[in-house]
Amino acid sequence: MRRLAAVLLMLTLTGCGGAGGDGGDGGEVQGSSTTPPSPSPSRSHDPTGAGSDSISLSCDGTDVRVPASPAGLAPAGAFGRLDSLTRPLKVEGRIWSDNDERMYVGVVCGVRTAEQFATLVARSTLTAYKGKPALRWTTRTGVRSFMWLERPGTAVYVGATPGLADDIRPIAADITT
Repeated sequence: MRRLAAVLLMLTLTGCGGAGGDGGDGGEVQGSSTTPPSPSPSRSHDPTGAGSDSISLSCDGTDVRVPASPAGLAPAGAFGRLDSLTRPLKVEGRIWSDNDERMYVGVVCGVRTAEQFATLVARSTLTAYKGKPALRWTTRTGVRSFMWLERPGTAVYVGATPGLADDIRPIAADITT
C-alpha cells in the first residue's frame, strides 16, 4: 500500500508543496558527540556579504549546504546514525543546541527511489516538500523529525526537540543543494 502511495504522491504532487502531520514512534539520532563538529565539512561564506556561513554535507557527489548556525544555535556535535531508519544507511549530520533544546540537520545516503523512501521510517506520515516525497514522524523521545528525498541517493533530514520544532520548516527552507 505504501508503494502505491509513494508512486501516486510522486505523480500527483510534482511541482507542488505539501504539508503533513507528525506521527508514529521512531528511534533517536545516534552517534552524537558533545564535541564541536570536526573541520572536515567545508565552510563557505556568502560572497554577497550577507554573512551567511554554511556547512556542506555530501551524499553520492551531491553537496547539501546547511546554515553553519541555524536560528542562532550553538554547535553541539555530529551524528552518524538515525535509529528511526528501517535499514542501515550512511548518515552524516550536525547538531546545534540552545540549553536543553537541540536541532539536528543531516543527509541520509543511498535511497534511490520514492518507493524505497516511503518505507524508510516505520509509522511515519508520507507527505511532500517542494514537490518531493517527504516523511514526518516523532521519535519515542519526542524529537520531531522531517526528511525529504532531495534527489536519488540523497535525502535531507531535519529534527528538533519540542522547543525548536517550529524552526524545522525555516531551517529546511535555508538548506540548498
